[in-house]
Formats: sequence, structure tokens, C-alpha cells
Amino acid sequence: MCGIVGFVADTPNAEEVLGNMMDAIAHRGPDDARKYMSGNAALGFRRLAIIDLEHGVQPMCNETGDVVVTFNGEIYNHLEVRKELIDKGHKFATNSDTECLVHAYEEYGYDMLDHLRGMFAFVIWDDKKKRLFGARDFFGIKPFYYARVKGGFIYASEIKAILEHPLYHKEFNPEALDQYMSFQYSVLPETMFKGIYRLLPGHYLVYENDQLKIQRYFNPLPQPENTKTFEEQVADIKETMHESVQAHMIADVEVGSLLSSGIDSSYIAALYPGNKTYTVGFETADNKYNEIDYAVDTANILGKENTHRIISPTDYWQSIPLVMYYMDEPLADPSAVALFFLDKMVAEDVKVVLSGEGADEFFGGYNIYHEPYSLEGYQKIPKPLRKAAGGVAKSLPGHFKGKNFLIRGSKDLSERFIGNANMFSMEERKRILKHVSTDKTPQDLTAPHYAQVEGLDPVAQMQYIDDNFWLPGDILLKADKMSMAHSLESRVPFLDKKVFDLSRRLPVEHRLNGFTTKYALRTAAHEVLPEKVTSKKKLGFPVPMRVWLKEDKYYEIVKERFESEAAKQFFNTDELVKLLDDHKNDVVDNSRKIWTIYVFLIWYDVFFNDGLKKEDIPVPLTLAEKMAQKKSA
Repeated sequence: MCGIVGFVADTPNAEEVLGNMMDAIAHRGPDDARKYMSGNAALGFRRLAIIDLEHGVQPMCNETGDVVVTFNGEIYNHLEVRKELIDKGHKFATNSDTECLVHAYEEYGYDMLDHLRGMFAFVIWDDKKKRLFGARDFFGIKPFYYARVKGGFIYASEIKAILEHPLYHKEFNPEALDQYMSFQYSVLPETMFKGIYRLLPGHYLVYENDQLKIQRYFNPLPQPENTKTFEEQVADIKETMHESVQAHMIADVEVGSLLSSGIDSSYIAALYPGNKTYTVGFETADNKYNEIDYAVDTANILGKENTHRIISPTDYWQSIPLVMYYMDEPLADPSAVALFFLDKMVAEDVKVVLSGEGADEFFGGYNIYHEPYSLEGYQKIPKPLRKAAGGVAKSLPGHFKGKNFLIRGSKDLSERFIGNANMFSMEERKRILKHVSTDKTPQDLTAPHYAQVEGLDPVAQMQYIDDNFWLPGDILLKADKMSMAHSLESRVPFLDKKVFDLSRRLPVEHRLNGFTTKYALRTAAHEVLPEKVTSKKKLGFPVPMRVWLKEDKYYEIVKERFESEAAKQFFNTDELVKLLDDHKNDVVDNSRKIWTIYVFLIWYDVFFNDGLKKEDIPVPLTLAEKMAQKKSA
């Protein structure tokens, strides 16, 4: 796991600029920092040493020095790829997975991506052809950002590195804010920074002769089928998950495993051959937001250690500016901050950790996936009548039982489901935002994806939307950024090509069975986990935000931000305060909407008003420094 930066551009003081870009993401790789420069091309690399600690340095070249790679991630089948390439006559100088990318490019060109299994964002510079080839992995586990500038191209693992290049001029992108208000994360290809784009999952790019070409090479389309019995599919899940976890253990350093009270991380922890698990929680009167006891109990059953800690409200709220700095873009998922503390604790002990992201999207785990069946009877009523009933329910003041059912039931699936989060409607956006930058709706963004899965069952359609929006935009973004903030490599065994190929074929009744989500996966996990874990209802990563926002202390903190000059620049602040007051007075739970706006304002302050002091950003420690610190403790 590492960080990559670079550019192909006529840049004054190019080596110094490259160094500044590398320094901006030192947390992604504190163990080593190296450069490659040739003409206008500059490639920089920050290394977090995981495989072949002594020899796996980057940038890495082929034998003749004219094909150069910088790579962030892990190639889990690199030994197989290496054998294929050696059989074809290629010579290897190291045992690292990085070197297989160089020779795979020489052998297969862009088709090399079909041979890889892993998580990655990499760039290959072909010095003979003066061509830059970059790619992002199948599901978007690793980030990749880029910007076109006058006569050139800049790229990096994190946006903050691109901001260091003098040819890029920082500017806020208001259209991204419009869509963020609905999705709770930055969803457009163009980020919150005008002119800086994300390379989408399953895509590669080629920059040559000042021309940029982008191509999709992988599309996670569901293909439900009934060619196997339920028992056969469960057996396949057991075998494939066991093999995937073993593949994700490849490392020359110690590996740990995250553990919550849910089935996803518990299943990974059960299959994980190591001994160390990690958990965090929050202390409240009803203990509703604390999974530590569940996790400790599960760890004891599995015969593993569990390290845990309570996150205090003070620590949580004080860390938000730093979390937004590491995120690069605002993310209104309260669990991101909790994950920041969890990963910090893990990084004090190990360098690599397994995590359970992806199980819900692949195997049908979200409770909202039940909705098409809950609404099935009601949607047999003619749509004009449902629309009328929904309109009446929407116009009535207050919140009453059945109101949301009537409103959502009045809409088709593609109208109501844009992914696992849907914060502000278009009407609310127009009322709250001072300036609306676009008439484009969230449905305009999801429509092309719905078109690709037309005719499939509604759950498969919802999963495909989540695979393309929620998974890379929220789940994987926070997993990468929060772990790398602490120089920790997070690996996700569910998000594996072989696991996906199996899960995409599950018929709907094996994903959802009655009120049971992830039915086939839960059945498979029951072999190694007790019933109370495999049958436990999904909680997500519970954070007591709705409780805190009713307390005077945090109400005042948010209100001050909602009435700030920055807030007045973007929002009708009276509407913001009304959201806050209605929540505090128990009129309606507005906690997620309040949080969406609050973290945006914190993020804007950090990146556009110098709201975070340089001394507040921790200096990353090398592996040797961590070991010395641990030994002295």
C-alpha cells in the first residue's frame, strides 16, 4: 500500500514540485520516497513496505529502463502472473508484486488488466512511446485522481497532492455540492475541486501526445441464474471466501482483522488465520452504540485476541477537521470518523488489516433491499392514484406513521433509489442552497446504470446502483483514506473478482429470503460462527449522532457553524437552523441532514480557509520508528 503522484507537463522546478506532491501524501508511505524523471515526465512514490521489504522499491523499471511503474495496492495473484511471464521469457529481479505489472504491460499491453486479481491504482510510463497508462481496480478500492492542465496532465492518489502543482489553480466546484446534498458524498467524475477528476472504478486512461483517452475495462453487472442448488451455492461461498481470505494474507508483515458485532467482519475474522482483532464503540446510557461486548464475545468464541477502545464525544468532534483533511472531499458518513479512530488503534499494532467491506453490496445485505417487496402490493394500485396519495402525504405537516411509505410507494424504483443514502430532495436542495448550480437530478445520474440492468429483479438493480455509486463513493473511500491516514493497509476479501463472480450469479431468493438479508452468505458463515452472529440484524457502524445533536454543547457547536460567513456563502442559514431546531425539539430526526451540511462546512474551511494548522497534521512514522516506539512502551 502506497501513494503515487506525478505529471507529464512542462513544469518549472519540476523535481521540487514532485517532492512537494510526495510530501503531501507522506502518510500513505512513510517507509520510502523515490522519484523518476525523464523529460516532462515525473513519477513520484511514497512506500508503505508490505511485500519484499528490502527490494520492492519504486518507481520500478524493466531491464532496459524504458518502462517504469508506480503502484498503490496489492496484486494477490502476482505469483501466478509471474510464472506465466517467466514462461514467456521475462526476467524478474525482485519478489515484489509490483514487478509483475511492468512485465505484464510489456507482454499484454492494456489487456494486462484482465490478468490481475487485486486492488490497485497504478501508472506506467512508456518512455519510448512517451505514453502514460494508468488504471484503477475493478471495484474502486484504491483511489486515483487526475487533472488536465495547460499542455499537461497531473495525477495522484490523493487530491491534496495535485493541489501542490503550480499549473493547477484551486477552485471550488459548486455543481459537486448540489449532488453531494443528495448522495452525502461527492458523486460526479469531477470532484469538489473544479478540474480535478476521479478515475472511475474499472477504468483505465492513456495520456499520449497531449490527448487523454479513458476506457472502461470492467463492469460489475449482476447475472442471476438458477443453474445450481442453494446447497451448492453455499458450498461455493465457503470455498471461495476461505480462498480469498488466504490470498489476502500475502504479506511480509503482520496482518490483523477488524471485528464488529455483524456477520461481515465476523466471518472474515473467523476465516482469518491470525489472532488479532480490533473494535471501537461509543458509551451512551442505553449502550446502543457500543459493539465492543459483542465483538469480545465473538473473539472469545473464535479463540482470538480483541483490542478495543471507547471513543469519547470530545475526541470525535475535535477530530473532524483532520478527518476531512485526510478525506480530500466531504463525506457525511458519521462512521468515517469512528473508522479514523479504529484504524489509528490498529496501526499502533500491525501494518495490514482485513475488513468486511463489500459483503452487503455483493450478497444483498442492506435492509432497504427489502423495500421492493414491502411495496409490491401497494404498487399494484394504478400509478396516478399512488402519485396523488404520495402528494397528499407529502403536503401534510409533521411526520406520521405511513407517511414515508405513501411517498416512496408513489415512485418507481429508479425514482426513489439512488443508493444507500438519499439526503435532500431536489425541492429541499432548492430551498436550502443559496445558489443552485444545476438542474441535473440524482435520477439523471443513475438512469444510465438502471438502463444496463433493465429486466433484472429489483434487488439486483439496487445492488448494481450501489456497486457503482455508494460502494466507491462512501464505503471504499473512507476505508482507504482513514486507514492510510495512519499508514495502515486495509484489505477487503469480499471485494475480490472470484467472490464477485460467485455473488453476481445468486438468484434473488438466495440473497433475500423473507426478512433475512445475505441469506446464502449467512448460511455459509454458520459453519464457523454461532447463530447469534449469523442471524444478527445489520447495524452498520453505529454512531450516536442523533443523541449528540440534542445536547446543548453540540447543538451550539453546529449552530455556530450554520450561522458562519461560509454557511451564508452557500446556504439559506435560516433553513439550516430550522433543521437543527426541529431535531433538538424532537419534531423530526434530521441528524443525517444536519451532519451532511456540517461536515461540508468543516471541509470547506480546511481546504479553502486554511482551517487546519500544519502542526495539527501528524508526522507519519516509519515502520522502524513504530517498532521502536512500541518496544519502549
